[in-house]
Amino acid sequence: MIYKTEQETFWSGDFGDAYIDRNTGPRLLAYNLDFFAKALRHASGVRSMIEFGANVGMNLRALQLLHPEQEQWGIEINQQAASELAVAIPPAHVMRQSILDFVPQRQWDLALIKTVLIHIHPEQLSTVYEALYRSARRYILVAEYYNPAPVEVTYRGHAQRLFKRDFAGELLDTYPDLRLVDYGFAYRRDPVMPQDDITWFLLEKFAKGGAA
Repeated sequence: MIYKTEQETFWSGDFGDAYIDRNTGPRLLAYNLDFFAKALRHASGVRSMIEFGANVGMNLRALQLLHPEQEQWGIEINQQAASELAVAIPPAHVMRQSILDFVPQRQWDLALIKTVLIHIHPEQLSTVYEALYRSARRYILVAEYYNPAPVEVTYRGHAQRLFKRDFAGELLDTYPDLRLVDYGFAYRRDPVMPQDDITWFLLEKFAKGGAA
């Protein structure tokens, strides 16, 4: 398969396979359960959701514990991860593709992206922002590494693989009908429920006139 960017090729191959081994297990599931209980405490009526870059479904598994009847979908570029994701959610709900190629044909109550925007080439961010916005019926949850200004960081010895910036702020600036509902920070040194220094932002889409 031919991709638009080096980053897509990187995550679809061996490095993406190795990522799976580092990011699974019951401890991570517990950490994610705590994370989403906090990040979605002000979100109501989330009966359906889609995750951009769902990997093997560790985020979705945690959300299943919080919302057992929730309809879940996932987009995943890595074949091995997508195969495991199809165990966590219905196989028909797994879209094995790059999120840069994803064109939503419907909307979900929540569109989630967690530590994925940081790996998108900056020139392609507007494409992902548009897909997130169009996918969300009501909420967008962005959980990424935050920096007030765009900056590139070496990622496990690789250049051009991790970019930090104010992703949520750019979404708010781009789409006037989005508003900030809640935000927070999860620290990697939290002695009980650590995450990987993630700053999260819950955004809500409002129709004209202020009604959700």
